[in-house]
Amino acid sequence: MQAVSPQVPRRWLVTGGAGFIGSALVEQLLGQGQFVRVLDNLSTGYRRNLDDASAGAPDDAFEFIEGDIRDVDTCRDSIRGMDVVLHQAALGSVPRSIADPVTSNDVNVGGTLNVFEAARLEGVRRVVYASSSSVYGDEPSLPKVEDRVGHPLSPYAVTKSVCELYARVFRDLHSMEIVGLRYFNVFGRRQDPQGAYAAVIPRWIAALQQGTPGAIFGDGETSRDFCYVDNAVQANLRAATVDNIGPGTYNVACGHQTSLRQLYDGLRARVPGASNLAPEFRDFRPGDVRHSLADIEQASTHLGYRPTHAVDEGLDETVKWFEQHKSLLADATPGTN
Repeated sequence: MQAVSPQVPRRWLVTGGAGFIGSALVEQLLGQGQFVRVLDNLSTGYRRNLDDASAGAPDDAFEFIEGDIRDVDTCRDSIRGMDVVLHQAALGSVPRSIADPVTSNDVNVGGTLNVFEAARLEGVRRVVYASSSSVYGDEPSLPKVEDRVGHPLSPYAVTKSVCELYARVFRDLHSMEIVGLRYFNVFGRRQDPQGAYAAVIPRWIAALQQGTPGAIFGDGETSRDFCYVDNAVQANLRAATVDNIGPGTYNVACGHQTSLRQLYDGLRARVPGASNLAPEFRDFRPGDVRHSLADIEQASTHLGYRPTHAVDEGLDETVKWFEQHKSLLADATPGTN
C-alpha cells in the first residue's frame, strides 16, 4: 500500500467517502495519521462504512459533512482549507443511468463540475477524480490504452467522458493539477450487495451465502479486468502525491482478463456450501461492453502504480470480509447502517 510521507499535504477531502472505495481511502489515510474530511449525502453510501473506516482515529483527525455535490456552496465549504481532493462521489451503474439518465448527469457531471470549480476558487493544489473504463465505449482494441476511446454506450459512460473533458479544460485554463483514474471493475470490502444496481461480485457473494444461484447476463464469456479495492487506493494516493502527473488520465486495473463464468466459479468455490450452485443465465443487458482489459503502463510509468492484489487474492480477501459481516449486511439501507 502506498504510504503518505510527512512532506506531502496532510488535509484531505474525500467526496463519496461513505462508499466502498471512498471509505477504503478514508481508512488508509487515517491509518497514516492524516486529517480527513468526508462529504457524502448518503444516497448510496453507508454510515457504517465511515464508522468502520474511522474506528480508532483521533476525534480531531476526522470530520463528516452530510451534503450533496450538486450544491456548489456545499462543495466550496467542504473543500475550504484542504490540500487535496479525492473525488469519488458519483451515481454508478450503467443500468441505473439508462433508467434515469437525468439524475446520473446531474450528479456525475454537474456535481463534478462543482467540485472542480470549488477547488479552483479555494486554491486546492490537486484534485484526483474517479473516471471509468466505460469511456472506452465501442473502441474494439484490447488492451485499452488511454488515448484511444470510442463512442459511449450508456448515459453513465457519457457522464464520465464529459467529466474528463471538464478536467482537461480546468487543467488548461487554470493550470490546475487534476488527475483522472479510469477504474476497471473495482471490488472489495464494504461494496454494497443490495439493490437492483449492485455490482456483480457483492451481489453474487450475497446470493451464494443465502444458497441462491447468481445470475449471469449473457453467455458467461463476457470478460472484465477486475481490480481489488486496495489497488485503487494505491492509485489514488500515488496520483495525489507524485511530483509529475504526466498526461492526467490513467487506467487503474490489474491488466488481466477474467470471464464472468470464471469469476462465478471462483466465488462459489470460496463461499462455504456454494460449490454446487450453478449460475442462472439471462439475456445480455443493453449498454454492457463485451470485453474489457486495461493497459496499465501509463499509470506504472507516471504514478509508480503496481497492483498489490491479483484477482484471486482480492477474491480471497473479499469473500473473507463478507463472511465476517453477514449480519451487518442483511437488509441494509443506504444512509442508515
